[in-house]
Amino acid sequence: MPTISQRITPFLWFDDQAEDAVRFYVSVFDDARVTATTRYGPEAAAASGRPEGSVMTIAFELAGQSFGALNGGPAFPFGPAVSFVVNCADQDEIDYYWERLGAGGDPSHQQCGWLQDRYGVSWQVVPAELPALLTESDAGRARRVMASLLTMKKLDVETLRSA
Repeated sequence: MPTISQRITPFLWFDDQAEDAVRFYVSVFDDARVTATTRYGPEAAAASGRPEGSVMTIAFELAGQSFGALNGGPAFPFGPAVSFVVNCADQDEIDYYWERLGAGGDPSHQQCGWLQDRYGVSWQVVPAELPALLTESDAGRARRVMASLLTMKKLDVETLRSA
């Protein structure tokens, strides 16, 4: 993997879908790319039980954020305790990322802008202004925004703004 200047890099452990997942994520985000791929050599394959020559790790970037992905086997599945927030400029972006990231995912995890993609990774697709709406100096309005947020699966910016 190339030298990374980012101090903290999220690293995703997949069973054997890292290459498919990274290809999918790179297709969803315009400013995305794969930066490096490593394969299991004889020693690593023998130690891990993974096929020699198969993809071991993939370094990639989404919106300027570096990530790593590993085909490490089924030992550690994803869960909603860790998620990635996609801050969206407007409703069109929310609709785009919601539909694209959620395609083939698990709809039972869809609440308050959260969704789980087809690989089990959790995402929060939210308007970039959501923190400001939730910390509004008018405490009554902030509570109404939260109450409205709690009723939604995919977020509706106008409904949140008008709360």
